[in-house]
Order: sequence, then C-alpha cells, then structure tokens
Amino acid sequence: MRLRQSNNNSAGVGTPDEPVLVCGSGIAGCLAALRIASRSPVVMVTKRALGGGSTLHAQGGIAAAIGPADSVEAHLRDTIAAGAGLCDHDAAEAVCAHGPACVRDLMELGVLFDGGDPPALGLEAAHGAPRIVHVDGDATGRGVMAALTAAVRAHANIELLEGMTVGAVTRLDGVATGVECIDGAGRRCSMNGRAVVLATGGIGQLFPFTTNPADATGDGIALAARAGAALADMEMVQFHPTALAVDSSPLPLISEAVRGAGAVLRDATGVRFLDGSDGVSELSPRDQVARAIYRRTLESGAPVSLDLRHLDGDEVRARFPGISAICRENGLDLARDLIPITPAAHYFMGGVLTDTRGRSSVPGLFAIGECASTGAHGANRLASNSLLEGALMAELAAEETLRPRDAWPAWPVGTAREPLALGPAAPDWRDRLGTAMWSGAGVERSRSDLAEASRRIATLVPPPDAEAANLLELGEVVLEAAAHRDESRGAHFRLDRPSADPAFAHRIGWCDGTPFDLPVGTLAPIRSAA
Repeated sequence: MRLRQSNNNSAGVGTPDEPVLVCGSGIAGCLAALRIASRSPVVMVTKRALGGGSTLHAQGGIAAAIGPADSVEAHLRDTIAAGAGLCDHDAAEAVCAHGPACVRDLMELGVLFDGGDPPALGLEAAHGAPRIVHVDGDATGRGVMAALTAAVRAHANIELLEGMTVGAVTRLDGVATGVECIDGAGRRCSMNGRAVVLATGGIGQLFPFTTNPADATGDGIALAARAGAALADMEMVQFHPTALAVDSSPLPLISEAVRGAGAVLRDATGVRFLDGSDGVSELSPRDQVARAIYRRTLESGAPVSLDLRHLDGDEVRARFPGISAICRENGLDLARDLIPITPAAHYFMGGVLTDTRGRSSVPGLFAIGECASTGAHGANRLASNSLLEGALMAELAAEETLRPRDAWPAWPVGTAREPLALGPAAPDWRDRLGTAMWSGAGVERSRSDLAEASRRIATLVPPPDAEAANLLELGEVVLEAAAHRDESRGAHFRLDRPSADPAFAHRIGWCDGTPFDLPVGTLAPIRSAA
C-alpha cells in the first residue's frame, strides 16, 4: 500500500485532499475512520493487525436505554452515581443519549446483537435496569470488530498501515500536523495531515495483573503529552473485580454479566461475603466489589471464587460460551466448579484531556475512546459505557476533523518535547515497573506506598523500547496524581485517606507536570483560533 504524504500548513486545517491520520483500530478508531472517509482521505495507522486491542476482547456489551421501561435519564443517573461525584454532566449525558443510535448504527454495519431486532437486554453491576446488548453472549467485542474491520478494509478512501508504531506527534506553529512512525523493520517515516486522531486505548500493561492485551501500553496518551497536550484524571484506574486467577497475561476476564446472571462470590471458607448486608453486593459498583475481593483475599491468603453451581448448568454454558471455553482451557467448568478470581487493571478513566468531540488542548490533535478523558465516567466507569463512549466520540470527532478550527478548548498547552531516543530494554524492565505500580498504585494506595513506588521506578535508568518508555512516563504521572488526590473517591482508594474530601470534588488536569483544577459539570472553555 502506498504511503501518502502531504504538505504542512500553518493554519492547521489542511486542504480537502490531505488525509486525516487515525492512530489505532478499535471501535473508536474504526468508526472514526469510516465516518471521515465518506468525505476525506484517511490514513489509519495501527501497531499490530487491524482490529486488535481492547475492543476485540470486550466480553461485556454496550449500554443503551432501549428497553420499554428504561430511559436515557435513568441511564444517566446510574452513570453519575457510579462516577462518585466526578462525572462531567454534559459528557455523561451525551454518552448515555447516544446509546440507542449507537446500537442502530452498529446493526446497520452488520453487527448481529443477541435477540435480533430489538436486541435482548442484559443486566450488569450498578445498572438499575437491563440495558446491555451483547453479541454471542460474551463476545461483543469480537462481533463488533468483525463488522468494523471488514468495512474498513473494503473502504477505498482508507489507507491502512499495519505494523507501524507512532513515535511522535509533530507540531507546527502550535498545531498538530502529522506523526512520525517506525515500521517493523525499524525504518522511520513521517506523515502529514489535516488532523491527527489518537485512538490507541489504555494503560493496562502498566500493571502485572490486567485484562488488557499486550499492546495496551498508553502510547497515544504519552504521545499527546510529549506534544504538549494536557492530561486528566490520571489517578483513576479501574480494577475489574473478576479476572480469572490463573498464571497468564493478560488475565482472562469473567464478565460482569456473569454476576448479573446470578453468580455469587465466596471466600476460601465457602462464605458468601457480598450479600448486601453491609451495603455492598455482587452488583455494587466495580470499585467496591474489587476492594472487597482484594481485602478478603489478603485476609485468607487464598483466592475468592465465583459460584454458579446453583444455576442451570446448560443455561450457563449456553449464555457464556466464550467464558466457558476459557474456563475449560484452565481445567474448570464454569457451571460446576468454584472459579478463582482476582481484581485486575481493566479500564483507564484518565488520559488525554478532551471534550466529547475529541479535541485536546493542542489544536489539530484529537483523542477518542479509552485514551481520552472526557469526564463522562468520573471516578468510576459504569459497566458497558466504554464502547458506547468510543462510538460517540468517533462520530463527533469525525465531524470536527473536517471543520475549520475557528475555536478550540482553552486548556493549558505544554512545551512540545523531542521524540525519545530509544534503545533496548533490560529483560526484566517491565516486571520491575509492574511490581512497583501494583504495590504503589493498585487496588488500594497510601502516600508511603506511592512514594516508594516512585522511588523504585526512578531507578529504571536504562533506555527502554518505545512501549516501555510510554509506560514509564505514564506510570510516573499516575503515581504523582494518586499522591496529589489526597482522598478516596471511586476507583482511587487511599488507605491513609479513606473518605472523600469535598475539597477534591473536581477533576484534576496535568500539563508539563503541573496539576490544575477542572470543574465538574461545565463546558470546556473555548478560545479563538485567531
């Protein structure tokens, strides 16, 4: 496939024949590319094969208020409740309102949701009504990506570059104008375009226990930071309560929908310990369930288990064929055995500070999906809102990339830094980083543990590979942000500050290593492009 290159322009808007550069190929990247390609050339860059990444592995579905007894308002209430006081109301409302359209659009692209039209609706934790659509029970991501990748490959206006690592976002006169890439053979190239869209996913590989695939190394977030873009909510890492406790990486996920179907949690003695008697049940928000499992495991020294033995075995296996297969591969029967589970890093509410249109603080630079932080999820993402947010941002960012930039969010812009000088990583480099991050910024944190983790990763001097370099840079910010938020809120739990503090009832942005307050529930300030 021929590589397009185009000329920079100081206005940063580009000409109609210049491509939009889309980096990443999950649901956000693919939908954005498809929407843009109907009106402009697109170059899509992905460091692995098209369709990899976290979307492919999503077992949970897409939340949408399409049931006869449901409403967007009810979905919004649940989202804001889970967000523990940090949801940006406008962003959360936009995400919830997009649910019905998202399902319809994906069906038009060939996604076959369970139940047909209308789709069947499932229940997941912290939702007040069944509103989750799935594909093949527990293979929603696979079904969505099969349809999207086929559409991307078939589109004549999308140039696909697989196996390309983006090493830098380039700026001219303060405007993002392109990217520098490295192919699998180590060859470098530059591409210019009318806009750069980062859709590169989260930071799960920062932790040794994660459900995220190997390429979830925070690339887009680190690239944006080095281009001067502001970040936000960097302390807010969501740990999924129920990953399968086996010796593998990533850890297989046991979907929230399993508990929604009636599975219960038992400790090593067989006691069901989340029955709601102390205000926390199996279907409480993820942060509460993850902490309860983590503490019970520490107390007993043995894994907590999911128990589905009281349910109809044939129905369990039919409803969750993918999870049943994963369990069989590990010598377990989902319907008849106690299934050992552990919390694991799962979703990042932090990332590049953007509005719902994907606009970062750097003109011309967009971030969408998990690598962006709109504030829609607050301090704790409501289950099955992530694919929905990615779809909404893809839709809105696609429109915005093709519009004149006569106004732009007036968040701080940092100093653009030179691309990293990369070298080989020490063999145990990632293990040392992951161990420090888990002990310092895992399910539970404290100021002393955060300080010790910072000290340990500061000793990682040898120049790493590109992915490790991104993880190190983001790890430092996560630790600093977790120490700065001197309270507990949502997914961020401080043992030394176990209560929420009204003084921190706002989001926190970061630019050039300096924090700044982001009020909750307000539109982004806008500056003129003049």
